[in-house]
Amino acid sequence: MSIVLQGSTSGSVTLQEPAVAGTTVLTLPAVSGTVLTDTSPKAGNVIQVVTATTSTQTSISGTSYTDTSLTASITPTSSSSKILVLVYQPYRFTDAAVGGGIIILRNSTALTTVVTDATGPYQVYLDVAADFYGIFAATYLDSPATTSSTTYKTQARPYLSAGSIVLQINGTIANNMSTITLMEIAA
Repeated sequence: MSIVLQGSTSGSVTLQEPAVAGTTVLTLPAVSGTVLTDTSPKAGNVIQVVTATTSTQTSISGTSYTDTSLTASITPTSSSSKILVLVYQPYRFTDAAVGGGIIILRNSTALTTVVTDATGPYQVYLDVAADFYGIFAATYLDSPATTSSTTYKTQARPYLSAGSIVLQINGTIANNMSTITLMEIAA
């Protein structure tokens, strides 16, 4: 059996019972206010979550930022929504790389500071004489101001053209999977 509530001026709300045996109880709060729905979330609510992973080993040489194969796309439900970007990405610098950088991009726009030395945020810099393994773990709260599909990805580069940075390192159980998570947050 369904219950239909008629609006005071127009429209209606239909409460439909579930198609399962048993009893389901909908408890409404004893306060006035607005019932939240997926089309009217409260500021700070998580509207949707998208996660992507890659285990494709990517080796980058040269001194230009290059895609790392870690990417995910999300289509915001509102242009006022924020996108919280969470990145976990293992890397290895070769002995000649002497450090490098990893950045987050929205489509082709760098969201983190791109610099050619070790002073910017989300940059990784080491002065080492042997291979170095590490994890790039970062968060970024973005305001894309769109309801179109939006792609987030990482790019990386070594600081010296003689070296390289390797992402999603094959042959190591703990360091072969990278993850990017995108969370749409209601504004």
